[in-house]
Amino acid sequence: MKVKTLISIGSSLSLALALGGCAAPAVDAGSGPAPEGSKGVVEDRAADAVPDAGDNQAQADDVSGAADDPADATPAPASSAEDLRASLHISERCYEDLDHGPKPADCQKYIVLHDTEGDSSPADTIDWWESNGNLVAAHFVVGKDGSIAQCVPLDRIAHHAGFGDAGKNALYGVEDESRDDKLGTQPIGPAHPDYGMNSWSVGIEIVHVGGSGDYPKAQLEALDGLVAYIDAYYGFESTIIDHKAWRDGNSDTSPEFAAYLANYQETRTHDGQSR
Repeated sequence: MKVKTLISIGSSLSLALALGGCAAPAVDAGSGPAPEGSKGVVEDRAADAVPDAGDNQAQADDVSGAADDPADATPAPASSAEDLRASLHISERCYEDLDHGPKPADCQKYIVLHDTEGDSSPADTIDWWESNGNLVAAHFVVGKDGSIAQCVPLDRIAHHAGFGDAGKNALYGVEDESRDDKLGTQPIGPAHPDYGMNSWSVGIEIVHVGGSGDYPKAQLEALDGLVAYIDAYYGFESTIIDHKAWRDGNSDTSPEFAAYLANYQETRTHDGQSR
């Protein structure tokens, strides 16, 4: 399978801004086994999951941020984003068939966090996504050792969020429109018809198995840096949610991530300390 080289951050952001054309809608009130026990993203397997009301409440309190129009923000200088990216030593494993359409800067609203439910390295996780034929992937994978691999460029759509509950497109203000090619999508029933989140968000997978213990400090610090980089790349702060906020009953992220999620939503860091 042909591997696509990432565009440089400066030129990529210029391309994203040039594409434009996404009016932010108003906000109303995987499949298949993975290696080493990893589910990869497995975007549409609701039966795997255990709902966690506490985590869902955290995302409900944060939906108001979706009303902000990111197109009004002034992008940060490209050099600041490049510096942050360089500090993270992000490796690139980008496959053309995991890229599902354009996502210019004014179509970015959310950062969606996931657990991999497996212990594979970021590189191995991405290679499995490419090999399994599901066309499902996240933009980034963060390893336990703090390593980060990128699978899809930030100005392109990845199929990481899958189908959401009925009414979630309206709740999060994410129009399900024609930029997404929807290749490989597998509907999962009338209770989960909405698909807009994929084309309005960045997906981050965290290598972790629910119930296996805490997240390593190196991993959380790498996630802090990745969130900062994404913010700098776009020049505004995207609303942070986890995957089960989009579809009730989805397992990721794990219960042990709940306090970290609340901190990310409040301060954009795992420990609640402002940058």
